[in-house]
Amino acid sequence: RDYILSSAESFNVQLIYSWTWMWDFIVMGIFVMVALSIFFGKRWIRIAPAGPIFLVGSAIILSLDTFFPYDSLGPLQYVVPYLVQTNVWLVNVFDLGTATARDNIMFLKGDFGPMVLQVFWPSAGVHSIIIYSLVMGAFLLKMNIHRNRKLIYFGLGIVGTIGVNMIRIFSLSWYALKVTTDAKQWEEFHSVAGEIMFLPWLFVFLLIVIILETKRLKKSESEGKLPPKNN
Repeated sequence: RDYILSSAESFNVQLIYSWTWMWDFIVMGIFVMVALSIFFGKRWIRIAPAGPIFLVGSAIILSLDTFFPYDSLGPLQYVVPYLVQTNVWLVNVFDLGTATARDNIMFLKGDFGPMVLQVFWPSAGVHSIIIYSLVMGAFLLKMNIHRNRKLIYFGLGIVGTIGVNMIRIFSLSWYALKVTTDAKQWEEFHSVAGEIMFLPWLFVFLLIVIILETKRLKKSESEGKLPPKNN
């Protein structure tokens, strides 16, 4: 890890956390793919693609954040001001303090004084939508369910992921308004808040889909109606 940290300067890396996490996900992705290949051979691509896709997708997203920091990637930054405006509205509705917004910048004033937060696409959770799309796409491709149901599940997951992202931004604002305006402590919370929220959501949503479809399949079997295998 010390070597990875020291090599960041050679690549003109500004975001050290993203740089180190990128290598964490690369190593984990390689390890998981090698382990699956040992146990299942090439069949792992059909049996268990979601885990490697999540790890590799996360590594790719972190590499984008590392080499194109802040708002360098305009298209990914496009939706951020809308999320920021929504968050400011929520802060004022719940009377947590004073909040205003300009573009992707939030001006907050709470129990511990003022704090200015500039929100970029990773902090807004835009990357989680991309990762969700990759994982859910691979997951749904394996499932023997009607195409329309796949689209419904995929769409509901997108909406849910956006909701989780809003909770993410709201929690970061709440932390600044009600806990501390110390930049170091806030950054420590920021560095873990997103994944703590996104990963459980992704797991729970996939579990719900599996449970619903398992029940539906059992019901179809009991009624003698099985879905066609190629939908």
